[in-house]
Amino acid sequence: MTNQFTTRLIKSSKLAAARVMEILTPHGSFKTPTFMPVGTRAFVNHMTPDDLLNSGSQIILGGNTYHMLVNPGMEIIKANGGMHRFMAWNGPMLTDSGGFQVFSLSKNGKICKIDNEGAHFKHPYTGKILHLTPKSSIEAQKIIGADIIMAFDECTSEEGGKEGAVAALERTHRWLCESKASHLLSTDSAYGYKQALFGIIQGGSFRDLREKSAQFVAEAELDGIAIGGEVIGFDMKKTCEVIDWVSPLLPINKARYTMGVGLNPQDLIDVARKGIDLFDCVAPTRNARHGALYHGKVCETSDWLKFQSEEKNGRLLIKKSIYAKDERPILEGCLCYTCQCFSRAYLHFLFKQSSSLYSQLACIHNISVMHSVCEKIRALVLAE
Repeated sequence: MTNQFTTRLIKSSKLAAARVMEILTPHGSFKTPTFMPVGTRAFVNHMTPDDLLNSGSQIILGGNTYHMLVNPGMEIIKANGGMHRFMAWNGPMLTDSGGFQVFSLSKNGKICKIDNEGAHFKHPYTGKILHLTPKSSIEAQKIIGADIIMAFDECTSEEGGKEGAVAALERTHRWLCESKASHLLSTDSAYGYKQALFGIIQGGSFRDLREKSAQFVAEAELDGIAIGGEVIGFDMKKTCEVIDWVSPLLPINKARYTMGVGLNPQDLIDVARKGIDLFDCVAPTRNARHGALYHGKVCETSDWLKFQSEEKNGRLLIKKSIYAKDERPILEGCLCYTCQCFSRAYLHFLFKQSSSLYSQLACIHNISVMHSVCEKIRALVLAE
């Protein structure tokens, strides 16, 4: 296996800004656009590594830095040879820096406080103060051992106005420089594998801040570029607008990653059309567990693609009594294990029984649908 990280643009779409890239990592290669199932706490909910592979997963988000520091801790991960071995996932992996927790937990000052040095968390179990800084985040990500690691940042809230967005942006840029400096001390993981460092564009919903951040991150000459902030993935109209603002400032040959995009299959189509290569979201497995199963197919339109469905919001709600005797699969034509082997009636029964098997089969289906959408996008671009 080659111990390097490289990106290669295979083809750009003639119809849109979409493109297909090949990304090579020490744990294998993958083609974009691609969706990353999320294993925040060192597991993708209700899915084994075999489930992930058979569903079409090329790369996963494995082990968020904050959560791994809290539990099981870096000593345990290092003793087990890193996150790949710990999770028994042998393919490419990306991990988050913990920056999102700076955003979410700092809403409660008793749990997390932010200053220019970083974030100070109260350990939820021991009460011990946990300092997360650019240096400690990178050091932890070296022990996690993911192929792609993220610069420590402050996810920008939409509630702080422009003043708050400016403050978060300034910290993010300062922390990016500190993250890069720590990374360059050794660009390998604790296990000798080359790691790629991505920077994160912040700036909230303000065009001037987003453009300023995009230029700063691009000039940092990192391995890839992410677009973050509370609005990304949460408000898809604004997400697409932000991508339009920053795209002219981004290098063509670097991977682009929108953080938290993937609530619906259509979301992947929308950002891929604008030239995004990677995306992740907890929603597909969360929706599956709560009985919302993706239902629809990708259809070509006059200018691009659309996820069309006869179900409201593109989701079949399996709890409905109308499925109690329905012998059809969740989605006709779906090649996932669940649809190939089980009926709506059986899944309805399992759901009503609160069976863990239901959650596994449902997650397999939803993740498979997300991957099939990406396959359709890649096929369209390559066929042009």
